[in-house]
Formats: sequence, C-alpha cells, structure tokens
Amino acid sequence: MDKNTITSKIIGSAIEVHRQLGPGLLESTYQDCLIYELQQINLNVQKEVFIP
Repeated sequence: MDKNTITSKIIGSAIEVHRQLGPGLLESTYQDCLIYELQQINLNVQKEVFIP
C-alpha cells in the first residue's frame, strides 16, 4: 500500500470511531477502539511505542 492509501484508511477509521462513540470519552477509549479498527483492516498497529 502507498502512503496515501494508508493515510486514507487511518483517517476514515478515526472518523468512524468518533462517529460511533461520539464526543466526551476518555482518550484511552478512542485509542483502543481505533487500534481495533485499524487491526481489522490489516494494518500493523503498536500502542504507545517508546521512542528513544
């Protein structure tokens, strides 16, 4: 996949998560749901990776 395709999938997933959950929840809730959605479309996702 090229960068534009990946970016489009990420943004689309983020919008869908927000559309389903609505505003006002904890960031961790959105994060977990977004990770789940990205994994469902076969993107390799890691949560809070340490960067030295």
